Amino acid sequence: MAIFKALEFDGMNSLDYGIYITGEAVYNAPERAVEMVSIPGKNGALALDQGRFENIEVTYHAGCFADTQEEFARKVMEFRNALASRFVYKRLTDGYHTDEYRMALYKSGLELSPVRYSTASEFGITFECKPQRFLIDGDDPYSFITSWEGLTDENSVQLADDQNRDIYGGIEFGNTIVNPTQFESKPLLKITGSGNVGIGSQIISVMDISDSTTVYIDCETMEIYTLSGGIASGASSHVSFNSNDFPVIPVGVSGVTYTTQAIEIIPRWWRI
Repeated sequence: MAIFKALEFDGMNSLDYGIYITGEAVYNAPERAVEMVSIPGKNGALALDQGRFENIEVTYHAGCFADTQEEFARKVMEFRNALASRFVYKRLTDGYHTDEYRMALYKSGLELSPVRYSTASEFGITFECKPQRFLIDGDDPYSFITSWEGLTDENSVQLADDQNRDIYGGIEFGNTIVNPTQFESKPLLKITGSGNVGIGSQIISVMDISDSTTVYIDCETMEIYTLSGGIASGASSHVSFNSNDFPVIPVGVSGVTYTTQAIEIIPRWWRI
């Protein structure tokens, strides 16, 4: 027997439209991007891993039920328009994976064949999804400070124990961040004040900004900026890395050091 759950897309809950989903086909995995190269004189083929996964189509099997034909038509129309009005990647969650979300585009679906006096139908809803299943707790920030000022002992113990987070009084004590997945993540870093930040062997240097200014480093979109009144301004001239690449958080435990005023890491953990 099918178990009916809700679908939520960009804050829009399918149950508000009388739309239910089942779990069929929502556990599929994306394809890894691998180029197979044949070499003359050698058996088999050489696999060249491109270091990424392809997008994946996810089709939810759904149903809509109503008491009258008019109610059924209204629910379907409102739900269809709500989906089609989202034109870019949006956050997609479902009741079968309550600890994760996808970034998805509504692609197609809602080809209905009404039954039961045109008051019910089953249909598919297809999304074009980025390959990652992002963990919801990967959006929680890891905060580090350089002073105990303003923190009580009770606050400090609670913060230090929360999800393996360590908050100490300065760089000499060191800190750690633990990636619980099998894939390196591309975090959002919020660095306040000038100085150096280390994540494992990666060093981020922030130069020539005030102690009260926060620089945002988005390692996924490769953007560096500051915010003032909600308006972003480019700040790449104030930041450098000890490698040519934006930093990542490796699998397992990484040390975090800093000489800035404060640092916040939103890790964006993900899995397949």
